[in-house]
Amino acid sequence: MDIEAGSGSHAYAAERGEPVPAPPPVPEAEPSLVARWRAEGGELVELLTRVRERTGGLAAFRLGPAPTVLVTDPQAVQHVLARHPDRYVKRSHRARLLIGDGVLAATGTAWKRQRRLLQAQFTGTGMRRHEQRITAAAETTAGRWADHARTGRTLDVAGEMRRFALDAIWRSLTGHPLDDGTERELAAVAAVATALPTLPADVGDARAAVAAELARIDAVARHAIEAARTGAAGPDGPGLLHVLLDAAAEHSEYTDRLIRDELVTLLTAGHETTATTLTWLYLLLDRNPGAREQALAAGGAGSAERRQAVQALVHETLRLYPSAWLLPRHATEDDTLAGHTVAAGTDILVCPYLTHRDPALWPDPERFDPRRFLAPDGRPAHPGAYLPFGIGPRACLGLQFALRETTVLLERLLPHYTLAFSAVPTGTEYGITVRPAGPALAVLNPAAKP
Repeated sequence: MDIEAGSGSHAYAAERGEPVPAPPPVPEAEPSLVARWRAEGGELVELLTRVRERTGGLAAFRLGPAPTVLVTDPQAVQHVLARHPDRYVKRSHRARLLIGDGVLAATGTAWKRQRRLLQAQFTGTGMRRHEQRITAAAETTAGRWADHARTGRTLDVAGEMRRFALDAIWRSLTGHPLDDGTERELAAVAAVATALPTLPADVGDARAAVAAELARIDAVARHAIEAARTGAAGPDGPGLLHVLLDAAAEHSEYTDRLIRDELVTLLTAGHETTATTLTWLYLLLDRNPGAREQALAAGGAGSAERRQAVQALVHETLRLYPSAWLLPRHATEDDTLAGHTVAAGTDILVCPYLTHRDPALWPDPERFDPRRFLAPDGRPAHPGAYLPFGIGPRACLGLQFALRETTVLLERLLPHYTLAFSAVPTGTEYGITVRPAGPALAVLNPAAKP
């Protein structure tokens, strides 16, 4: 039976010409649950967890007069994100202050045009053009790690992962390696992204609060655009900025402002999520050292077996800490979702973080176990059960890029070093991404030879 089409009794009534009763509303968590959460001053993820545990994979709750619907059931997730994205739309992006009208925040016709242009750059032939740049960024990181291991200096793991990911995307955007000055200025991107959840609701006040950081980002973008427009291609050939400039020659919509917005969008999405995933992965390996040993024992250097095992480390990290942990949508019309009525105007929260930790889908969900992604029946088959980058037409453009750069770096570093942490994060921050809260400091130790 297709629960999206309604119940069997509804269909039977329709066949007989009888009035079809309306589907019931989405089950709603009791107000006392929300009141207790407010009194405790909890984070949003704590409320969503309680709502899911109490009410199920499709549940409503009220923070104001209108209900918000939480979606974690895989079939309902697929309905919202993949089957009917026209009924459940993005109204605005939390990072619009930073990324402007870039593809992540764009909607409607503009989004389709921008997505079409960029999609070809992150699949097939487009991805092959990034391969040499990703490898070069990984080799640069390996050189720094060799120096740290030689000197015994403490390593800021999160900082190292940010530098690698920023170098990889910067090379792909501009054709040039990341230099120290640009890296210092682009620290403003992370500063604004971190500040977004705490900024004033008024757009003008919010912009004023991070005006200095936005000015630094704009200056880097202007310089990069001018360099791409007037200078020679980088050592690995022209980057994505040249693609955007070529589009501007044919389409008037691609103004310097839109090119800036796309550049900052790709910088933000292309390094923050990858750096966070890699940081979490090393923290998880610190608690589960056997997982590293199993991945390296799966096959020799460069073998398909080792690569698959390394990718399983990445996928299991993304299961626990998905790049997109919360996906807001807005219902544009009345709909029936998993047999329940959703009214036009309802706010929807799809939460991959909770779907990935549902014990009905993932046995022992809090345990780090990369073997889930190696065994044929180790993970749920439904596409709505694992979606670290989203699913459907608005799934992350850079999925292949992110998986490739994490795999390349780990294949380069894991065989040679283990990390001895002297400080680990004390908690988790739920902002645009799920970030470790606090420093991750470690000393590099040469790995024992097998």
